[in-house]
Amino acid sequence: MPETPSHPRFPVPFRFQRVKNARTLPLKARVKKLLARLDHAYPAAECALTHANPLQLLVSTILSAQCTDERVNQVTQTLFQRYRTVKDFAYADPRELEQEIRPTGFFRNKTRSIIGAAKLLAEKFGGQVPRTMEEMLELPGVARKTANVVLGTAYEIASGIVVDTHVGRLSHRLDLTKEKDPKKIEQNLMKIIPKEKWILISHQLIWHGRLVCQARKPRCPDCPVEDLCYSKDKTI
Repeated sequence: MPETPSHPRFPVPFRFQRVKNARTLPLKARVKKLLARLDHAYPAAECALTHANPLQLLVSTILSAQCTDERVNQVTQTLFQRYRTVKDFAYADPRELEQEIRPTGFFRNKTRSIIGAAKLLAEKFGGQVPRTMEEMLELPGVARKTANVVLGTAYEIASGIVVDTHVGRLSHRLDLTKEKDPKKIEQNLMKIIPKEKWILISHQLIWHGRLVCQARKPRCPDCPVEDLCYSKDKTI
């Protein structure tokens, strides 16, 4: 049995039996092997956004649009010292908040979303971040991706699967979907991945996309699922 190559950034090297002619495997069987491999490689995968409560996670996720998690964490390190409650964000001076979050990009739109979401939380939800998809989607700046991040990570509620750029890209490389729209990708993934894996699988694919299956130069020799990968061109 070959051993997955180890390098400083690879989470957990492990030995596995390679699958020959993975294309002949039924989708259900291939997905089962894929999930098992990811469980070995990323057993403790979790959200990379630093947060102490659901409100902070909501704000961080809004800020993460078109921005790296690392940059968001740098910004929120001081942001969350100044803005601690829903009311702090709801009644923030927009110009001051814009300057606080400016490094994350699209700071004006993000400021409107954060203040608008905080006001609705204060006025309609008793200052608490909701626990349902329907209520989450009422918040300004919140779509399914953000709602799934908050519900899954903060409350461990599996309402769907987070589809960010990494999850979307890897879903195509692994031939788990042919769709390009994130909502349709999510629907396809929800049909083939057990519900109890919905929260973890997104974290695992995100970490795998960052550390190994990178967009421009994937580290195929280091990949624990390389033999299960359908991608002929490893740069798609």
